[in-house]
Amino acid sequence: MSSPIIKEPPVKAKPFVDMDVLASIHPELMDDSFVYVHCHFDNKWQDMLIRIWKTTFLIDPASSAHSSLIHAENISYAPQWTLIPDRQPFSFLLIFSGLPKSCERFDLVETISEPGGFFVKDIRRNDRDVYHVQLE
Repeated sequence: MSSPIIKEPPVKAKPFVDMDVLASIHPELMDDSFVYVHCHFDNKWQDMLIRIWKTTFLIDPASSAHSSLIHAENISYAPQWTLIPDRQPFSFLLIFSGLPKSCERFDLVETISEPGGFFVKDIRRNDRDVYHVQLE
């Protein structure tokens, strides 16, 4: 009778981290959090154009803290326009810098020098900092 063959588990090597890549990471972003706002719009019109201004903020009314718009997906930055499909629902994503930990509610405010800026008041904060808002 032969003795059982015992296989040793393979030794896992530590992952290699390129020092240039490590040096390129901005340390100030490592602990930063982001707020994701999914905006939904029911387009009831034809040839509707939409855009977002970089002067769009999340504002904590309790502290007056402003979270800046970092990135937008599926919508143009002003002065460019995005054409929305006729009479179709439309969605886009806005990514903002983190809100203060003390913030419990905030407003989405597009500060522009003309009528028609986005405004959603009193959004309740959640643990994931991911939100879905309906725009009018």
